[in-house]
Amino acid sequence: MQDETQLLQNKTQNKTPNKTPNKTIDRFDREKLYIQLTRIFLEQINSGNWQLGQRIPTEEDLCKKYNVSKITVRQAINNLVSDGCLIKIQGKGTFVASNLPVVGLAMKTRLTEEMFGKEVKLQRKILSKGIKEPSPEIRTYLKTDGEIYYILSKRLGNNKTAYIEEAFIPHDMLPYIEKLDITQSSFYSVLQEKAVKKIFKMVQTIEVTQAAGDIARRLGVEEGFPLLVIHRLFFSLDDTPVAYTKIHGRNDRYKFQTEFERIR
Repeated sequence: MQDETQLLQNKTQNKTPNKTPNKTIDRFDREKLYIQLTRIFLEQINSGNWQLGQRIPTEEDLCKKYNVSKITVRQAINNLVSDGCLIKIQGKGTFVASNLPVVGLAMKTRLTEEMFGKEVKLQRKILSKGIKEPSPEIRTYLKTDGEIYYILSKRLGNNKTAYIEEAFIPHDMLPYIEKLDITQSSFYSVLQEKAVKKIFKMVQTIEVTQAAGDIARRLGVEEGFPLLVIHRLFFSLDDTPVAYTKIHGRNDRYKFQTEFERIR
């Protein structure tokens, strides 16, 4: 049986690249370097300079060619891996996986949550976790009849609770979750690094509601206190739901910020 590399290489036969002039990084451009490099790599694929199934140059070679750091090259490659244009094969390199344009993806988003200012150290405390039967609504979101792993946690700043987060993850999407330390990074980072399928897109809904029941008690507010609630549904490249999270934040301790960077 042919291995994964051979299958990719076979796709390159009888292909004639459509050569285009090599573009370079413009250091006087206000656009960040890795965004420029993402676009340059995408043009290499679309023009046929990097053919379907072909292994692209190493990070070291790309650093020398474009006179940028490894971090910049890695960020650009990871953008296109997330888009499905490139694929990394351990021990073999990075290959062109698709030469189809990504339709409708105009922005790359970076999400940050700030509480009390950047100088404050944030902590996550796990309140409960384990297999749990979710509401029918959440099963509909996740499109699964299998086991759902539930994590209830709170985020603290200056030892004060700023928000409560609920996470619902199909257990077969992250089967070794019990062995993972999920207190030191965001759920997004854990899923992107460890889940069976990587996150390709996120659908986010924001609403204002009133605190009630256990949420009010855990946040230390009276019932009826206004809360900012953020729903996030994460999908893989093939549109499979990877996880659903729900954040309940105190509007006096929680600042939500979304930053967009154009990459196409």
